[in-house]
Amino acid sequence: MRIRATVAAVSGALALSALAIPAAQATGGHSYSHDDVQKAAQAAREAADGTSAYTGSTGEEATPYPLDVTFSAVKVNNGKPIVVGIGNTVTVPVTFTVTHSADVDLYAADTYLDVELYRGDYSLPDNWLVGPDWPVCTDVSATKANCKSTIEADPTWDLVGNEDATTWKVDGYVLDFNDQDPLADDIDLSQVGFAGAENLGSVKLQRYSKLTVNASPEPVKKGKTITVTGALTRANWDDLAYHGYTSQPVKLQFRKAGSSTYTTVKTIKSSSTGSLKTTVTAASDGYWRYSFAGTSTTPAVNATGDYLDVR
Repeated sequence: MRIRATVAAVSGALALSALAIPAAQATGGHSYSHDDVQKAAQAAREAADGTSAYTGSTGEEATPYPLDVTFSAVKVNNGKPIVVGIGNTVTVPVTFTVTHSADVDLYAADTYLDVELYRGDYSLPDNWLVGPDWPVCTDVSATKANCKSTIEADPTWDLVGNEDATTWKVDGYVLDFNDQDPLADDIDLSQVGFAGAENLGSVKLQRYSKLTVNASPEPVKKGKTITVTGALTRANWDDLAYHGYTSQPVKLQFRKAGSSTYTTVKTIKSSSTGSLKTTVTAASDGYWRYSFAGTSTTPAVNATGDYLDVR
């Protein structure tokens, strides 16, 4: 299990104590890292929702005061699923609009704005995904801005395991620390402004899939039997390897030489190891491939066509 993903499951009390972790320098003129501010946002969110109480320097329970901010027109990865393999970090674009009252300064050094993905309950997510940098916003009026950012998913760091292959929701927040140190263990949340919004949209996180094909023998005489083998595999985030995707319907397709269109010949199911095997009769030169339509957790994929010379 990866460290960063594990942090998402800490209790409210531990989330507050995590504010004491030293920060790294962030871009955009801010003094604190993306992950550190996200932890502070989680603490403010829990305090505002009443799911945990925080005792500040006054010794009394404190909650942040509300900021007049709303989020709209949120789009993650241009509305497409996020597909992640077993090694490379996947970074996807995010766009959204922020509307705020005149007394909210989105560009103040101690004000932090972000849109992120969460899985599970909004008050205490099972996991979350954030971006490497802070959003870049452009004012369209004195109280409205269009913003761009990114969200990244590193399977070796950000993901808990295969349970992350599901539908994630989008949330947004604005935090105004009012010159307080968000990493201090005695931060007074009553002096912190907070606006948070849940369920601003959704996006699927899917396990990268692979599909192979081999048609033999080659060359082959017309009318003889062809054996077409292959394998359907997908990323496993539990052990960071590719494993066979079992018992899945896969189409065998053929494209005649000189044509640009594949035609489905038959549908078979992958074996208990994800392997594929079937036979057909050789009729003409052309390309053979397997085609998988995908599932909610795994994207569609086509094998690269294998050319067979029929004589």
